[in-house]
Amino acid sequence: MSPHAVDGTAEPGQRRRVVVGVGGGIAAYKACALIRSFTEAGHHVRVVPTASALEFVGRATFEALSGNPVHTGVFADVPQVPHVRLGQEADLVVIAPATADLMARAVAGRADDLLTATLLTARCPVMFVPAMHTEMWEHPATVDNVATLRRRGAVVIEPASGRLTGKDTGAGRLPEPDEIYALAALLLERADALPRDLAGHRLVISAGGTREPLDPVRFLGNRSSGKQGYALARLAAQRGADVTLVAGAVAGLDDPSAVDVVRVQTAAQMQDAVMKHAGGADAVIMAAAVADFRPTTFATSKIKKGEGEPDTVPLTKNDDILAGLVRSRTDGTLSSGTVIVGFAAETGDEQGDVLSYARAKLARKGCDLLVVNAVGDGKAFEVDHNDGWLLAADGSETALAHGSKSLMASRVLDALRPLLPSVDR
Repeated sequence: MSPHAVDGTAEPGQRRRVVVGVGGGIAAYKACALIRSFTEAGHHVRVVPTASALEFVGRATFEALSGNPVHTGVFADVPQVPHVRLGQEADLVVIAPATADLMARAVAGRADDLLTATLLTARCPVMFVPAMHTEMWEHPATVDNVATLRRRGAVVIEPASGRLTGKDTGAGRLPEPDEIYALAALLLERADALPRDLAGHRLVISAGGTREPLDPVRFLGNRSSGKQGYALARLAAQRGADVTLVAGAVAGLDDPSAVDVVRVQTAAQMQDAVMKHAGGADAVIMAAAVADFRPTTFATSKIKKGEGEPDTVPLTKNDDILAGLVRSRTDGTLSSGTVIVGFAAETGDEQGDVLSYARAKLARKGCDLLVVNAVGDGKAFEVDHNDGWLLAADGSETALAHGSKSLMASRVLDALRPLLPSVDR
């Protein structure tokens, strides 16, 4: 029986069989943190390094972290036929780092070690996480190999940019283990979550809360962690989009790979950045929790307790960025074809439930899609999971089942994709 449901989504919390392949590059040390993330989540992990990977990280380390024996050759443990069984029984294969040589051998269909043999027998999702010098990543041979792997159904992650071996910097850096794990875990939740269906599109995504200063120490803010917006940016980039992320206050999150990040603090700064980058974008996704109000005045020195302490703090309403984006389509500042997606964090009360407030907000804002989250009591803010509803301007409503924020992001991008203009390929 397939480990995935009919729609490709697996049951949450299910223990899965994961093969972590490790190529022979300096970034092999990051695989150790990735392996630990899988085992701590309760998955059964088999590490299959190449022989050259063991020049960087020893066999004992991989065995200790995974709790399973580690082999590189096809003649080890012959009675168990591991060169066939590992791939056949796996629910996911992740290769991190995937070197240029390893991807070339995978494209050629080589089976000269345990890892390449496993790749030939795997029928589960396979995710390559490249790591190499920029010149190697950009070489036509590697470009063709990546395209071939993707055409055959493998997921090849866009690498990060940054410090490489020695003094070099550029594209080709292995993403951080937490990011690799988030993408891999998503494939365990939903096997078809990372198609390359957004290539050629430009997206602007906002994330995190804003901070409105009261004095040099204090500010008005909210509990948004930025995790949902970061998940959207991460997935959109890995689905091929050119992504600009306007990030407010976030909970120490690493920048997503292959994403341009613009940092802001206040609602006014976020408004300026979003409007600046929205021009020419195919879609704007306002996942940020923007403060509705700001202190009317800013004290240039810390407000002291006692004499001079204010009885009240007057507030001024901030501009509504989402409504402003919709107006900009009408006045020609933005293209009329720009798709606008809003987020609404709602609570019910005696006057109405979450959905009734959300429907009214969609009508009032005029955006194309509205993602609705019920908040409070450990919901939506400062957690790794989410659920809610997706409301569309055409009146349709879709429930978003409980799952990781990456899973919710994948569902939102699925709904966005048909609204985007066609791209000449």
